[in-house]
Amino acid sequence: MTEARDLDTPLKVGKYTFASRLIVGTGKYPGFPLMKECLAASGTDCVTVAVRRVKLDGRREENLLSWIDQSRYRILPNTAGCYTAEDAVRTAHLSREALGTDLVKVEVLADEKTLLPDPVGTLRACEQLVREGFTVLVYTSDDPIMARHLARLGVASVMPAGSPIGSGQGVLNPNNLRIILETVRGEFGVPIIVDAGVGTASDVAIAMELGADGVLLNTGIAHAKDPLRMAYAMKAGVEAGRLAYLAGRIPRKLYANASSPLEGRIASVKDSIPGE
Repeated sequence: MTEARDLDTPLKVGKYTFASRLIVGTGKYPGFPLMKECLAASGTDCVTVAVRRVKLDGRREENLLSWIDQSRYRILPNTAGCYTAEDAVRTAHLSREALGTDLVKVEVLADEKTLLPDPVGTLRACEQLVREGFTVLVYTSDDPIMARHLARLGVASVMPAGSPIGSGQGVLNPNNLRIILETVRGEFGVPIIVDAGVGTASDVAIAMELGADGVLLNTGIAHAKDPLRMAYAMKAGVEAGRLAYLAGRIPRKLYANASSPLEGRIASVKDSIPGE
């Protein structure tokens, strides 16, 4: 019997390959034990860590890394909390030194209220980090032109926000995401991973049905009423949305279309009438 995993290919980001198309954050949980359970339930094999915001040494109960099985998960350090290009570049270097990886998710934020990306700072940071040999995944707005500029720099993945960080509003502008998928992925072959704003499994499924290569989320699981159940739901949402995208939905039509063949139905009725 064919399994769902046999109907797709792995997610490739630069030189890295991931079995799951769901990347999960490690922040905002009430405790590390629950985080550990949720990571396992989500099926992810890549977890993102905010280098500036978590403790990566000291006692086990304080050290995030002691709760992450690095033989099972690849760590994607991020520059969350950085508001200048210089700060993001510095944080990327610290993460490479501390964690031994060239992977980095670049975030250069404009302000603390909106947490929207600063386009100028983001471009500057990405340009330098790509030049210095980092594998850069970059958080950006859903602006197709900005996404194109970032792809031209040589980033490994463009990560447009579905909606503001932690808002749970889902994909607010599917048309922009479609344009990014068509022009940026189509022209540069860069995977598009929706990052931020998804709140439940249907949001994830919609992003994947639109053709996104993956989804990164944190708050949607960590702040759910039941994070463990939501982790399972997000895993299913990614898988369902991806398979639906690959399968190709039927066209939307204004009027009904009978699912049973009309000709066969008429013939069977006639055959049942005596004398016919």
